[in-house]
Amino acid sequence: MNKRIENGFTLIELVVVITILGILAAFAVPRFASLEGQARLAATQALAGSVRSGASLAHALWLAQGNPASTSVTMEGQAITMANGYPDEATIQDTLVEYAGFALTTSAGTAVFTKQSPSGVAITNCFVTYTPAAAANQAPHVVSTTGGC
Repeated sequence: MNKRIENGFTLIELVVVITILGILAAFAVPRFASLEGQARLAATQALAGSVRSGASLAHALWLAQGNPASTSVTMEGQAITMANGYPDEATIQDTLVEYAGFALTTSAGTAVFTKQSPSGVAITNCFVTYTPAAAANQAPHVVSTTGGC
């Protein structure tokens, strides 16, 4: 008897496997694509919460020092300039441990943290804005804009 040993797959088996993988990919890719936008949205909202917390911690430290005439506090070795008892726009980033993935710009009394793509391009309408307290006994204004995330 002459036995023939087969090695490998037939062309039909390979075509069937590739077709099945293509169908699975067609359903999986849209689900993973929407996760990217949700991740940017969550990161932006998380940064807004971190900015609020940093401002509140600096305010609490300012109050604990008991000197309302003081114009700065020191957090983690960083001097934080205060305006009406809260950090000003130029030093709010020093109250944060990290804001990677965001670019900071400050102008006209406002700090804007804009979400960046992995290649470093700004993502439109995906940012956090910090405006210091306008007067004593008022909280700063922190807004997260997530319409373009």
